[in-house]
Amino acid sequence: MRLVHESADGGDPSVLATTVDLADSLLAQTRGLMFRRSIPDDYALAFRFDSRSVRDVHMLFVLFPLDVVWVVDGAVTRVERMRPWRDVARAEADLILELPAGAAGDVEEGDRVVLESTDE
Repeated sequence: MRLVHESADGGDPSVLATTVDLADSLLAQTRGLMFRRSIPDDYALAFRFDSRSVRDVHMLFVLFPLDVVWVVDGAVTRVERMRPWRDVARAEADLILELPAGAAGDVEEGDRVVLESTDE
């Protein structure tokens, strides 16, 4: 699976991550990226939910900065650079994406992000 960014201004799509893991269990969603020492530059962790709701992201026990993207129906509702150990943020989402700091630097509210299957 890969993560593709489509700018609201109609520019060419760009790939934000070529390796995407799904946090598809309650344990995986609770753990997130806590206790990991690092993640690859082309990596994203995706949290998919059945419905849109206001969702929190915390950085407790996360050892490196992240770019976090909140998404509703494919449209970005918030992008936040979050610092290790101390930041907490919330926004409405049915999908949350955690990426290495700087990876979502060009992503803005209103842009679209798409998880694409790379299975053949």
